[in-house]
Amino acid sequence: MKSLRLHNIGDLRLHNEPDPIPGPGEGLLRVTAVGLCGSDLHWLEGAGIGDAQLSRPLILGHEFAGVTASGQRVAVDPAVPCDVCEFCQEGNPNLCRNMRFAGHGVEDGALREKMAWPTHTFYPLPDSMTGVEGVMLEPLGVAIHAVDLGHVKPGMTVGVFGCGPIGLLVLQVARAAGATRLIATEKLPHRLEAARACGATGVFRADGGQECAQILAATNGKGVDVAFEAAEENSAVETAIAIARPGSRVVLIGIPSDDRTTFTASVARRKGLTIKMSRRMKRVYPRAADLVTSGLVDVRSLVTHRFPLTEYKRAFSVAARREGLKIIIEP
Repeated sequence: MKSLRLHNIGDLRLHNEPDPIPGPGEGLLRVTAVGLCGSDLHWLEGAGIGDAQLSRPLILGHEFAGVTASGQRVAVDPAVPCDVCEFCQEGNPNLCRNMRFAGHGVEDGALREKMAWPTHTFYPLPDSMTGVEGVMLEPLGVAIHAVDLGHVKPGMTVGVFGCGPIGLLVLQVARAAGATRLIATEKLPHRLEAARACGATGVFRADGGQECAQILAATNGKGVDVAFEAAEENSAVETAIAIARPGSRVVLIGIPSDDRTTFTASVARRKGLTIKMSRRMKRVYPRAADLVTSGLVDVRSLVTHRFPLTEYKRAFSVAARREGLKIIIEP
């Protein structure tokens, strides 16, 4: 089979390798589609994320769907918690101490033609859902978990700062949760247009400060009830905190490239804000699938580019330049 391995910063190489052999509880999957995530770019550009560093050539890719040996089309959860540590037992498998996660650390991911993975993470896709839509259940799950952390309620005003795929999905999930006013900021014009299409009622270009005055004017000086940062930039964190109403929640989703998050402490303190760090997701794939099949969340329109595995250089280049929205590789 063909596989794509990261050897060093910017050094991706296509390999021919033996087919994987499933272990106990695993099934052999023919990978049909893999989404490129911002975290994949972090690995490519820095050979690691935070304290997780490249120790051997790694296959990236954790947003994926495929076909089982029996012909079943499935979306796949990339996270395999141990289910026995204290955090798993407390109902927080996303915080598992012994987590296996596809395409991270020493665990090979899905940018290959075949992979062996635990079958209990396979979620059969309904006939109405394509494999590419199945890929999008993973970022949608991240958005669902973030909205859960934000405690979004009907009638609230929500702000989303950064409108890549995750931010656009947060907009849609917050709308489905009952938010009536959706504020979005973004630097790239095509993503601002996508935010409008995803239900944003107020769209502002992120310019490092001016948008704060514009958002306050649009909300009659009140700001937002819940703020979501999804831009991976400290300027978006600052804006989210500046616009959040006193006593509200700010949910940080983005992974900063330098592994540092900073903001003006006095503003956050005087407002008595609750700042939540969003860590992947819990077991929300069934909810994600229901949101898609019911039509409450549109994931199909977020997929703007599709490439075969052999064109991985173009795919990663498009993703790194932030062209389009979601980039898909189809092994």
